[in-house]
Amino acid sequence: MNNSIGNTARLLGAGLRALLVLTVVCGVIYPLVVTGIAQAAFGNKANGSEIKSGGQVVGSALIGQRYDLPKKDPDNADEAAVPDLKWFQPRPSNGLGTNSINTQYQLLVSGATNLSGDNEKLIQQVKDAKEAVVKDNSVPGYRVDPADVPADAVTSSGSGLDPQISPAYAKLQVHRVAEKNHLDVGQVERLVADHTDGRVLGFMGEPGVNVLKLNIALKELTQK
Repeated sequence: MNNSIGNTARLLGAGLRALLVLTVVCGVIYPLVVTGIAQAAFGNKANGSEIKSGGQVVGSALIGQRYDLPKKDPDNADEAAVPDLKWFQPRPSNGLGTNSINTQYQLLVSGATNLSGDNEKLIQQVKDAKEAVVKDNSVPGYRVDPADVPADAVTSSGSGLDPQISPAYAKLQVHRVAEKNHLDVGQVERLVADHTDGRVLGFMGEPGVNVLKLNIALKELTQK
C-alpha cells in the first residue's frame, strides 16, 4: 500500500516537473526565440506587411481595400458604397457572394463566390461590373473599349481580398484618374509603370500593381 502511494506520488511529481519544463520551453522560450528571429530578420512581414503614409499605418501590402466616397448616412448599413473615382480602384470584392459578410473587403471571411462559370447570377454580375468599368473610366477624349476590360476588373479573386490588380486594369484607369486629379496622362502612366511588380524571380506568377501603394504615390503626386 505504501509502495503504491509512493509510486503514484513519484509519477505525479515527475509529470508535474515535465509539465513545468515543457511549458517554459515550448510556451515561453520557443515563442520568444521565434518572435525574436522574425522581428530581426523579417520585421515588416512579421508585423503584417504594414504600409505607412504620413507616419501612420494605412493598410497592409497583403490585403486589398476599397476607395469609396463617404456615406451620406454613416449609420445606414444598407446604403450602397459609391467608389471615389479620383483613386485607382481594386478588383471587385464579392468574397463569398453578395449575401455574405465579406462584400467590402472585410477580414471576417475570405473566399470566392464558388459559382460555376455558367451560373446566371455570376454572368450577370460580370456584365454589370463590365458596364460600370466602361462607364466610370470613359472620360472626354477617351472611351474604354469593352473588349479591353481585363478579367480582374469584373471578377473577385479566390480570397476576395487581393491587394493587386493587373497592369492592364491599372492602365485602363489612367485617363480617369488623370482627369479627376487634373494631372497629365503621362504622369499617371509613369506612376503605374513605377509601381508595377514583375514576376517573382522573373518567371513565377504574373505582373501586378499594388493598389494601396499606387494610391499613396498618387496622393503624394497630387500634393506636389
